[in-house]
Amino acid sequence: MKESLKELLDLLDLEQIENDIFRGRSPEARQQRVFGGQVAGQALVAAGRTVPVNRPVHSLHAYFIRPGDPLVPIVYTVDRVRDGRSFTTRRVLAIQHGKAIFSLSASFQVVEEGPTHQAAMPEAPDPETLPHALDRLTPIFGERAAAEFVGRRPFDVRHATPLTWEAAKDPALATPESKVWLRVDGELPDDPMLHVCLMTYASDMTLLDTVLLNHGLAWGDKGTMGASLDHAMWFHRPFRADDWLLYYQDTPFAGGARGLARGQVFTRSGELVVSVMQEGLIRVGDS
Repeated sequence: MKESLKELLDLLDLEQIENDIFRGRSPEARQQRVFGGQVAGQALVAAGRTVPVNRPVHSLHAYFIRPGDPLVPIVYTVDRVRDGRSFTTRRVLAIQHGKAIFSLSASFQVVEEGPTHQAAMPEAPDPETLPHALDRLTPIFGERAAAEFVGRRPFDVRHATPLTWEAAKDPALATPESKVWLRVDGELPDDPMLHVCLMTYASDMTLLDTVLLNHGLAWGDKGTMGASLDHAMWFHRPFRADDWLLYYQDTPFAGGARGLARGQVFTRSGELVVSVMQEGLIRVGDS
């Protein structure tokens, strides 16, 4: 198992400090702010710790309120909103320095039968035929910086479409959609909630990039900066985060210094397992 994956699993193993109150931390490496996927994943762990295991999560809706400070712990408080016969609702607040930095509402449901349909899986080359992220990033950032970036990622990520940095150099590569194969870099235990929380983490890694890709922009290029504003996910079927998953993403709108991106996650066999929506702040400067 890759060391960065071990660290992520440790980050998701929250400390319980009181009834419905949990404490999480961030990676030891210095960052400007806490990665949004980490806060969302930890908040979902906190909510799941208060729900029976026979009620899997089916949706979450979250807002990023303030940047997280990576140097201090994050306290997660869980509000048990409702425990019904079929559905359970939880609300989680992430707090640092006495202020809320993130809020999440999650709904859990007993397993039931009903009508079934899904969107078709888009065509994409097999992940094994695509270059490793290190091979794609080395020509852009150099061998050392690329190795450090890939080494910090607990996921094996392989792009079937251009990277934002590639499109920033060649506008002809700009496209409103992105296809990314991903899986955690190691084997996981058979804990469905763990796989869901890891996908919650991963869902924030490339989604907002799709908005930039449509405009031939990249983070830092032309002073481009941004941040996640809100995030929503719907979990349709069980899946494994240590199997290859195709993350198909597109962007239906951008304007007002905000961009909207949506994603669909498919298994290799074509099952739609997760749907995602995110709006993010995107500002382009003059530098």
